[in-house]
Amino acid sequence: MNYKKLFLFLNILSISFVQAQEVRKSILLNKNWSFSKGDFKEASQIGFNDTKWQKVTIPHDWAIYGPFDENNDVQKVAITQNLEKEAKRQTGRTGGLPYMGVGWYRTSFNVPDFKKGQRISLVFDGAMSEAHVSVNGKEAIFWPYGYNSFHVDVSDFLTENGQNNLLAVRLENKEQSSRWYPGAGLYRNVHLVITNPVHVPVWGTYLTTPYVAKDYASVRLETKLENVPNKTEIRIETTILDQSGKTVATKNDKRKLNHGEPFVQNFIVNQPHLWFPENPTLYQAVSKIYSKDQLVDTYTTRFGIRDIKFIAEKGFFLNGKLRKFQGVCNHHDLGPLGAAVNVAALRRQLTLLKDMGCDAIRTSHNMPAPELVALCDEMGFMMMLEPFDEWDKAKCKNGYHRFFDEWAEKDMINMLHQYRNNASVILWSIGNEVPTQCSADGYKVAKFLQDICHREDPTRLVTCGMDQVSCVLENGFANMIDIPGFNYRVNRYEEGYAKLSQNMLLGSETTSTVSSRGIYKFPVEKKLDAKYDDHQSSSYDFEACSWSNLPDLDFAMSDDKEWTLGQFVWTGFDYLGEPSPYSINSWPNHSSMFGIIDLASIPKDRYYLYRSVWNKNAETLHILPHWNWEGKEGQIVPVFAYTNYPTAELFVNGKSYGKQTKNNATPENRYRLMWMDVKYEPGEIKVVAYDANGTKKTEKIIRTAGKAHHIELVADRTEMQADGKDLVYITVRIVDKDGNLCSNDQSLVNFSTSGAGNYKASANGDPTCLDLFHLPKMHLFNGQLTAIVQASEKAGKLTFEAKAKEVKSGKIVLEVK
Repeated sequence: MNYKKLFLFLNILSISFVQAQEVRKSILLNKNWSFSKGDFKEASQIGFNDTKWQKVTIPHDWAIYGPFDENNDVQKVAITQNLEKEAKRQTGRTGGLPYMGVGWYRTSFNVPDFKKGQRISLVFDGAMSEAHVSVNGKEAIFWPYGYNSFHVDVSDFLTENGQNNLLAVRLENKEQSSRWYPGAGLYRNVHLVITNPVHVPVWGTYLTTPYVAKDYASVRLETKLENVPNKTEIRIETTILDQSGKTVATKNDKRKLNHGEPFVQNFIVNQPHLWFPENPTLYQAVSKIYSKDQLVDTYTTRFGIRDIKFIAEKGFFLNGKLRKFQGVCNHHDLGPLGAAVNVAALRRQLTLLKDMGCDAIRTSHNMPAPELVALCDEMGFMMMLEPFDEWDKAKCKNGYHRFFDEWAEKDMINMLHQYRNNASVILWSIGNEVPTQCSADGYKVAKFLQDICHREDPTRLVTCGMDQVSCVLENGFANMIDIPGFNYRVNRYEEGYAKLSQNMLLGSETTSTVSSRGIYKFPVEKKLDAKYDDHQSSSYDFEACSWSNLPDLDFAMSDDKEWTLGQFVWTGFDYLGEPSPYSINSWPNHSSMFGIIDLASIPKDRYYLYRSVWNKNAETLHILPHWNWEGKEGQIVPVFAYTNYPTAELFVNGKSYGKQTKNNATPENRYRLMWMDVKYEPGEIKVVAYDANGTKKTEKIIRTAGKAHHIELVADRTEMQADGKDLVYITVRIVDKDGNLCSNDQSLVNFSTSGAGNYKASANGDPTCLDLFHLPKMHLFNGQLTAIVQASEKAGKLTFEAKAKEVKSGKIVLEVK
């Protein structure tokens, strides 16, 4: 994407914000918080003494600091989603981290230039969980669902002059309240919003593009206003700016509003730049609101101009162009950072996925952080937003079912209002593998939720991730969902297509292939639910769970059947918790193995398989496995190549093992090149790739590494912003004197930083490793790990150094600007 244009666009937003300061202020409440685990009866009261509490910055995840312990989350349950019939001892299900219990947060805030009559709101982007929010000793709001954003008007709770207000938040995570690591605490941002009495409320606009074509597009902006006396004349002057800051449309309308009706404006944008994942152009509508000719509020709505259609038998069309979702599912945790949201970390994830050819994200199985949705708008990812993993029937003893009847509609409305203006959002999902799908009247609950979506946002259709195919085909559940989504069960897609009236089907969750980066198991054969003494899975990408399959089946289904809409792979990244197939009495295992990219943000081999199919604009040639097999001389070590070219030839120490060409013999042969009879001998393997005409296009070589010699550091960026939040990811590798990765090295590496920043966390991608993320040391996993450094708020140079025994240290210097 054009980052210069993005910078200019964000600068315009900043200018608009400054201009709005007189009538609207938004302040981030992220510093000077006090935190303590445990329950304190008087902690919401002004006189409570919290001087011995920990000082923290928000976003904050109290549980990510560990320690890892199987007793933190051991459960005796049957995981019905995994087809388990009887209760067994489950370990690591939520990452083995201490997320349960009560925690308190306290801070004070001032309302600048406070005037009587102003409306003051607190906006919480997420609070895990069961949040009780108090201001100056009085409870302002309770919001139970930890993933959802919520807001509350606290004007009537403030001190008389608006100064020195106490904000206290009590959070509680109950045992068995989640199937994965949920995080803990104020893990997303908290905002203070200050407005005049007449104002646009939180998420108070609704912008749609009813007609989209090359020559022009129509834009409809609906603005909600609060505290407008009946029949008061309101004037709204709205200017639509393109990404360069140029005015492309404007309206200055005046009318009287009755009975709380919204203020509607319509625009025409000529020769619009349409929003595509490949070219995610954004606009903004800047509205100035006047009451009795006095400027009372300014509100900016960011949007993209695009048209979405789902056509039976044909599929999904974006701006009139047919495309299939090349998507991934992602949980919300950021690996070693836990659930605490960070824009740089999210951007790092999306950058890797974009290079793989991914164009869509499913937020599994929860409302996302607003920062993620904003980045998907900017970087070009279509989104399926999904709020629930449970409805009225339980998966977890203390899951969301406890709140569903009272809170489901409130939670849905918040999600819909918060994100219905975002260009990236293409589909709403109302749930994932809910037990209700097999109830005789489960369709009624589904209709209740789908109707909320249709009422609050008629422009988007609704899906649901269904795994019990027999139930939903027989009881009518699947037939009433706008876009039927199958989780796995690719072998039943054609049956579903034949029986359902929608005449199209979405892979709402697919594959669940498992692998551990750099681990290879022999003999190489396709296996379901394979388990080994080292608690790892093979990176030959031939292993899946009992309910799932290999990637090639989903590639073939998408390629062969026009009525399929594409897929959302489980998962883009490894995440904390759900360590299948090692969940039953198999500690230590604290993270999933489903990820195409591991917990350290290092791509696995499977990344390049997806890249070879999905990224149509890049050359891909990747060889596996590594070539360090001391003790296996003369034994069979199969070699695979993942490439976008149809043919390749393998050489081992100059000897040809022949050419392989993709073919239809098996699904795997369509997408992989495989030499199954290679005998290991130290030296080098080379793969030469050819196009369809037999012309040599590229080659790649892997060599047997010698003795470990030095630490190599590779940073994802060399410059950081001096904002106290920006992160750089540094890949730490131990290599021989010639730079070959020592792929069997598991050494302990120690880190140090100096200058304008600090060490933040590290991870190695090993699901069995219990090293704590926040300590400045970590064991390598098969020669590699990732260290993360954070910028300070002052410019300068940040020096990072990594040391290990018997090798030369590595050092890198970053600019903090």
